[in-house]
Amino acid sequence: MKSQSMNMKIKLLMAGVVVSLAFGAQCVAQGNNGPETREENRQVDQSNHQQALHEGNQQEPKAAPKIDPKEEADYKAFYDSNPQDADKKIELGKAFLQKYPMSRYAESVDAGLVQAYYLKQDWKDFYATSDQALALNPDDAGVLTVTGWVIPHVYNPNDPEAPKSLDKAEQYEKHAMQVIQAMPKPAAMTDEQFTQSKTALLSEAHSGLGLVYFRRQQLDDSVKELQQATQSAPKPDPTDFFVMGVDFQSLGRNSDAIDAFNKCAEIPGGLQDRCKQSAETAKKQTAQPK
Repeated sequence: MKSQSMNMKIKLLMAGVVVSLAFGAQCVAQGNNGPETREENRQVDQSNHQQALHEGNQQEPKAAPKIDPKEEADYKAFYDSNPQDADKKIELGKAFLQKYPMSRYAESVDAGLVQAYYLKQDWKDFYATSDQALALNPDDAGVLTVTGWVIPHVYNPNDPEAPKSLDKAEQYEKHAMQVIQAMPKPAAMTDEQFTQSKTALLSEAHSGLGLVYFRRQQLDDSVKELQQATQSAPKPDPTDFFVMGVDFQSLGRNSDAIDAFNKCAEIPGGLQDRCKQSAETAKKQTAQPK
């Protein structure tokens, strides 16, 4: 389980935050060569939490169809395949859906493929498979959460559909929160495991929603969501602290910005130096006479 927890960590999909204090504008710029790897502090296996809650949220059909041993074996091969080997996961998943299009496991396979396409940063197939999974089960908390998180991270402000995409992400994250809160505990999970899984996914949903509001420049709402994300996360994401710091700067709350940047700077990773510099900048602004 420990090795799996290192395989499916959520990645940082922002190339960086460009802050223009002179004009009070902010934007999260996407790199030309694709998103960067998310900070290594995120130790919680989000995919395992999603899968655990996904399994617990499944409802048995009233009249279960006769079990096909070959179908069961093919699903087990997909389910047990190395989550780090996205290409193999995709190969097995696509083959399964082609062979058993009406399988009771179809939505579960789609959900697994969403994670595989996510790892490959294949956003076209990621979104298409997410749509397929949610068409079969609109209450799949794992798919809702990760899709709502990805949308604002790979957001292109020049895309005419960008506002609609943010609306979709907001809807997904809010619905995910409702589903997670109401979800019954799976029999196979302990109370502690269930609480940890719910907390991790709720933190991710608040993180995604916080960035949606940041994109829209709804700064107070962004701060509120990012505070909830960082307060509940077992291993807070430095990106959330960094964006929160930018929010606070734009709101003229430099003391709060310094605190957020300092918390970001305490976490080893690619944002550490930038957060230190941002904290120093905020300190200088605070010291300037008004």
